[in-house]
Amino acid sequence: MLKVGNIETWYDLIRALHGISFEVRQGDIVALLGSNGAGKSTTLKTIMRLLYDLKEEQPEKGTIEFLGERIDRKDTDEIVRMGISYVPEGREVFPELSVLENIMMGAYTRADKKGIREDMERVMEHFPILHERKEQDAGHLSGGEQQMLAIGRALMSRPKLLMLDEPSLGLSPLLTQEIFNIIRDINRKDGVTILLVEQNVNMALKYANYAFLMENGRIVRADKPEALRKDEDVREFYLGIAKETSVKGYKRYRRKVRFR
Repeated sequence: MLKVGNIETWYDLIRALHGISFEVRQGDIVALLGSNGAGKSTTLKTIMRLLYDLKEEQPEKGTIEFLGERIDRKDTDEIVRMGISYVPEGREVFPELSVLENIMMGAYTRADKKGIREDMERVMEHFPILHERKEQDAGHLSGGEQQMLAIGRALMSRPKLLMLDEPSLGLSPLLTQEIFNIIRDINRKDGVTILLVEQNVNMALKYANYAFLMENGRIVRADKPEALRKDEDVREFYLGIAKETSVKGYKRYRRKVRFR
């Protein structure tokens, strides 16, 4: 569905992406993982062509294809019309508009009233709390409710690919779990392919079909979640599990602690 080929992105004289390449297959949930500054958010913004105003062309090198068509020189609104929606980090709802008005903003590219009504009903099914608060100003919602609103708004453009930037940022563990359950439902029930950026590696690997690890603007590892969980370096540096406490060593470690 999405094919990124050897792209380079710059912020003035600083190269943020160093020739990264990856693919997202239709129907998958794919995670871009890594620490702050790894280039994850820049990757999504480059795909959406949200950085081209900083320089004449972004990416400076490489190609981006969606459903077999190059999009690396298209405008953002064209990319949205083709079927890619993007939920940025920090949610960015319209605080003075109502929940309902915010959701309707996601359908600004559409004119099919019946389809819009059907998608509005589907959004409310995914997020019942938004139905309860539909007349309330979005700025009065909690952080978790605003995240739900941002995702619901993105779904109103009826995307084939939904890109989420740090959907769990600032949320409690309970709300994070709820958001990821909804993401899985959107993928399975609505057939929407998901590409998400996430620092909560444990949670992302629980739901993703495939994952890419990024460091300093490069992809350093790509594999299925099961393989990444078993990798000792990944366990230590991304999952917070020290090598000496893994598998049998963990049991020995627990016995030592118990008898101290």
